[in-house]
Amino acid sequence: MTEPFDQMAVQARAMIDAGTSDPMPYNIVAWQHAMQGDVQAGLALLAVALRLAPRDPNTLTTTAALLRQAGRMRKAIEYADAAIAIDPGFADAWLERGDILLAGGSMTSARSCYDRALVLQPDTVGALAGVATLAARDGDLGVARDHAARALALDPANLTAAAAAAQVAMETDAPAVARDLLAGRLQSGTAPAADRAVAWALLGDAHAALAEPASAYAAYARGKQEFAAIHAAQIAGRQPHHAFINTIHDGLAAFAPDRWDPPAPQPDHAAARHIFVLGYPRSGQTLLLNVLTSLRGVTGLEERPTTRMADLEYLADADGLARLDRADQAQLAPYRAAYWDKVAQAGIDVAGQVFVDMDPLKGIRLPLIARLFPDARILVMRRDPRDVVWSCFRTSFALSNAALEFTTLESTARHYDALMRLTHAALERLPLQVQFVDYHRLVGDFDATTAQICAFAGLEWSEDMRRFAQTARRRGVSTASASQVRKGLYDGSRQWQPYGEYLAPVMPVLRPWIERFGYAV
Repeated sequence: MTEPFDQMAVQARAMIDAGTSDPMPYNIVAWQHAMQGDVQAGLALLAVALRLAPRDPNTLTTTAALLRQAGRMRKAIEYADAAIAIDPGFADAWLERGDILLAGGSMTSARSCYDRALVLQPDTVGALAGVATLAARDGDLGVARDHAARALALDPANLTAAAAAAQVAMETDAPAVARDLLAGRLQSGTAPAADRAVAWALLGDAHAALAEPASAYAAYARGKQEFAAIHAAQIAGRQPHHAFINTIHDGLAAFAPDRWDPPAPQPDHAAARHIFVLGYPRSGQTLLLNVLTSLRGVTGLEERPTTRMADLEYLADADGLARLDRADQAQLAPYRAAYWDKVAQAGIDVAGQVFVDMDPLKGIRLPLIARLFPDARILVMRRDPRDVVWSCFRTSFALSNAALEFTTLESTARHYDALMRLTHAALERLPLQVQFVDYHRLVGDFDATTAQICAFAGLEWSEDMRRFAQTARRRGVSTASASQVRKGLYDGSRQWQPYGEYLAPVMPVLRPWIERFGYAV
């Protein structure tokens, strides 16, 4: 915190103690609590402020910001929308709405909010930095460079803008410039924050590109420590995601597919053909989605909770899997319809199309897929487990149950092992149509591998599949693989090697999968 803000907070707290009805002092002290890592205390103060002034756009926006920091994105967007409804010209509310959408992976909508904030107030530093971040991510380096420079001219300490400028430097093969942009700014602050976690990961990338593995590992580890600190309340209050996966794995033992009803006909609005792409994060699913959707008549969706209604019914409690196993087609029909409704809500018209549902973690939902969509084709991406675990550890992800496990190499490997055991147990036990796709073979022998995929999925191979990079630029990519896919075929083999000493403690967990998947040599 700066000294002037400290002084403002002292004065604001005195006003609160004196019984002020002005909401502004509550906002100031709430921000102080959030900056010190106590978001809940800040939200409690804002609740008092909203009782005093329920239609104050600033308090609604501050509440949205703190809810975003707490990972409560749905609630956060409600407060930002409420502020905008009261005052559509309040630039800060549009900025916060953009930050919430960016944190949730809705990149196009976030950009629209930032642009609106800049129309209302052209010197909105956060919106300039937000546009720079999205432009750098999408490879629009001129826009990224311009907006980052404008933001830094207004606020030289702005870490989000500096990270966008550093991303431009990385994209233009200037890792030393990226390192210099970030290192000093990261050392000048201490309180964990989302922009710091992202910047530490980017600093790690800069050190990695400069062949400085020890410094790279230290930066990646620091970024993950800050991510964990930001979300400590969620980590403390939740069942670990790997334990949730293990529960589903154990529940598979009681499944009896031979007694299931025959599958029901799909509704007229459903896709002509249905494909799931899954595996594990950082295994090539985004690449494969864009390859497939380069074909005419193929549309897709990436990493959306399409099975949410069925998740809540069948995966959220101890008896859910038993109910799923016993369910007849009449009981399953609402969940099948809810799935297609979710797809439609995402703006995808699947009628007459081949629909690709890409989600690396949908292996968790294979029991649901087997019951709801037994005719679907399933493509499981595989990559060297060492590269996968290392990449998940070094990559900055949006908040999710899985991302909370990617904070150390040990917890990442444990999570990987849990999902691999569940995926392979489900594929062995359930009547599913599956093909494994080796990431390394896909990038090394593209035409032959994609031809095999097409034959399995009932698609006609076309040279259009080679133009997946253009498809990615046209569709937009919301996953962490955006920059790689945009550049075309990218062989990320053996990226783990310079960090072998850090991976050594998790090798007993990974070795069985390394050997099973054929990566031991």
